[in-house]
Amino acid sequence: MSKKSEITNVYKKKISKLKKHNKLYFDNDNPEISDAEFDHLKKEILDLEKKNIFLRKLNLNNNLVGAAPSNKFKKIKHIKPMLSLSNAFSSNDIKDFMSKINNFLNIKDKNIELSSEPKIDGISASLIYENGILVKGLSRGDGVTGEDILNNLKTIKGIPNKIIDDDMPPLLEIRGEIFIGKKDFNSIKGNFANPRNAAGGSLRQKNSEETAKIPLQYFAYGLGAIEPMVFKTQSEFLDQIKKWGFKINPLVKIVKDLNEIQDQYSYIDSIRSSLDYDIDGLVFKVNDLKLQSRLGNTSNSPRWAIAYKFSAEKAFSKINDIIIQVGRTGAITPVAKVEPVTVGGVVVSNATLHNEDEIKRKDIRINDIIQIQRAGDVIPQVVSVDFSKRKKDSKKFIFPEKCLCGAITEKEINKSTKKEDSVRRCLRGYECDFIAKEKLKHIVSKDAFNIDGLGKKVIDQFWSLNLIKRPSDIFNIDYKKINNLEGWGKLSINNLRKAVEKSKNIELDRFIYSIGIRHIGQENGKILASFFKTINKFSDLFNKKKRKKILENLVNLDGIGEIQIYSIDNFFNNENNISILEKLIEKLNIKKFKAQNKKGKFSNKTIMFTGGFEKMSRSEAKSLVESNGGKVLGTVTKKLNYFVIGNSKPTKKKIEKAKELNIKILKENDWYKILDL
Repeated sequence: MSKKSEITNVYKKKISKLKKHNKLYFDNDNPEISDAEFDHLKKEILDLEKKNIFLRKLNLNNNLVGAAPSNKFKKIKHIKPMLSLSNAFSSNDIKDFMSKINNFLNIKDKNIELSSEPKIDGISASLIYENGILVKGLSRGDGVTGEDILNNLKTIKGIPNKIIDDDMPPLLEIRGEIFIGKKDFNSIKGNFANPRNAAGGSLRQKNSEETAKIPLQYFAYGLGAIEPMVFKTQSEFLDQIKKWGFKINPLVKIVKDLNEIQDQYSYIDSIRSSLDYDIDGLVFKVNDLKLQSRLGNTSNSPRWAIAYKFSAEKAFSKINDIIIQVGRTGAITPVAKVEPVTVGGVVVSNATLHNEDEIKRKDIRINDIIQIQRAGDVIPQVVSVDFSKRKKDSKKFIFPEKCLCGAITEKEINKSTKKEDSVRRCLRGYECDFIAKEKLKHIVSKDAFNIDGLGKKVIDQFWSLNLIKRPSDIFNIDYKKINNLEGWGKLSINNLRKAVEKSKNIELDRFIYSIGIRHIGQENGKILASFFKTINKFSDLFNKKKRKKILENLVNLDGIGEIQIYSIDNFFNNENNISILEKLIEKLNIKKFKAQNKKGKFSNKTIMFTGGFEKMSRSEAKSLVESNGGKVLGTVTKKLNYFVIGNSKPTKKKIEKAKELNIKILKENDWYKILDL
C-alpha cells in the first residue's frame, strides 16, 4: 500500500469517528467522549488536511456541523445592547468606581458585593433561547446590532442546543466569550496572528463546516435579556446555567471590599501565565441584579461593571526627536519619537507627552533615556526620565507657538476654572488641513458614521490623493481612481461602496456627535437630539438669530452647561463650518430622534430636582425619569411639569420661582409614592 493510501485510510477513519461523536453530541445530547478528546480529534483532522492537500479534494469533511454556507451574515439588532466596559488601571480607579456606585445608589458606609472573573481576550457572543431552544446566536457587532453567526456558534462543543428544565424562562439570553486555548492555538498559529484573531476569523467563516475544524471554546459570563427575571444575583445566575450545561470560568469569585478586590486581582495576575487562555485583567460586577438594574448604563458602558486591567507594561528607550501632532479639536500634542522597543508585546516607536506643561514638569529632553508604559489600548506614554543616564547632548524642546498649518496657537481660558488651559490649540477649524483630516477620521469612526474600510490610514491615503477633503466628499468618492491603487481590488472597492451607502442613513444623535463640536460627546449628542428631534430643527442653529434663542433654551437641559453652549455657539459662528455641514446634510438621510422607553409614568413630562434625597441619588432619580419617558430640566421654567424637592438642602430661590410660576411641587415622600417605593 502506498503512503498516500495509508494517509487516506487514516483520514477516513478519523472522519468517520468524528461524524459518530458529532451526532451523539449534537443530535442525541449523549456524548461518549470528553470535550478534550473531541477537540483533539478535530485538530488531528485539521492537521492532516494542512499537511496533505489532496485530502481536501475528497470532500469527506462536509456536512458535519452547521448549515450550508450563506452569502453573507444577516444583521440582527440585540434585544439589549452589548456595551463595552469602562477600564480601571489602578487601585485608585477601583476606589473611584466603588465610590460612584455608592453615590449613585445613595449608599453610605456599606460594602457592595461584587462578582469577579478573569477577562478573557476573546470574542463576545450572544446566545438566545426561546422555551429552552437555541434560536439565535449573534456576534457583538457594534454593540447595538450583531451578525447572525448561529450556525458557527453551534459548532462549539459545550454550547447547549436545547435546555430541558421546568424552571427555564421562556426567553433567556446568555452572553459569553469565545476563545482558543494557547495549546490549541499552537497547532493552527501558522494561519493567524494570535488566538483572538483566530477566534474572530473562525466565527466569521461563511461556511460553518470550516468553523467546525477550529478548536473554539467559550465561557458564559453574563445575562442579557430574560423574561421573567428569575435570578437575584450574578452568582446565582452562573450557578444555575452551569447546571444547564454551560461552561463557567472556575476562577469566578465573590469579593466584598477593596482589600478583597486587590487580593483577587493580585492572585489572578500571579497565575495568569499558567492559564491556557489569554486574559488581560479581571471584570468586577455588582452581584445584586436589582442594583445592576438601578445603576443602569451610560451611553457607552454599564455603571455596575468595570474591567480592572493588569499593570501597564513598561520599557526603557531613547528619545530621538519630539514632534507635534494636531488633533480634530485643534489640540497641539507633543509626541516623542523613540527608538523602537517592545512594550507588552507591541513594538512602540511613538509615545505621547500630553502637553507643554507635562514636558516642563518632567523635564523631558531629546536624547534622554525614558521609561514608557502601555496599559491595554491606551496610547503609550512617557512615565519618567532616567536622569542618571542623561548626557551632555540632551536638548530641551522648545514648544512651538504655531500650528503645523502656520497659524498662531492659543491657550484658552477654561470657562469653569477661569484658568488658562494647559493645551495649546489651533483655532482655524476646517481651514487648517491638519485639523480637517483628523475631523474626517472622527466622522468615519465606529461611534460616528461607522464606515467599514475607511479607517485612519485610508483617510490619510485618500487625503493625499485629493479624493476626500471634506465630509461630503466621502459620498462622492471616485471609485474608478481607487481601482488603480495598490491593495484595492473589486471586492474591497465594492465593500467600501456598500459601507458608504449604508452610512447615509444615520440617527440624529450620532450625526450630532460625529460633526465634532468640542465638548459634545455621545451623551451630549443624545441630549441635544432629544431636544431638536429632527435635522431641520437642528439646522436652525445655522441661523444667527434663531441660534441665540435656541441657546437660551438649551440652558434648561440637564447635562448641557455653559461650556457646551459656548462651544456650540463658537462652532456655528464659523461660516465655513455651516457650509461644510449643509453640503454633508444634502447627502444624508438623518433619522428623526426616537427616545427609548417613551411610555412610562413620566411620558412627555418635564421634571426638575432640588436638594438631596434619602433613598437615592439625584443621578438615579434622573435616570428613572428618562427610563420612564420623561425629561429632566436644569432650570425652573413655565415648561416644567413637576418640581421635586428633596429633604436635604433644597435651593430656596428655585422653590420660590416654581411657586410664582404655579408649577406642581412634589416633596420627597410624594416622589417615592409615584415610584411605588
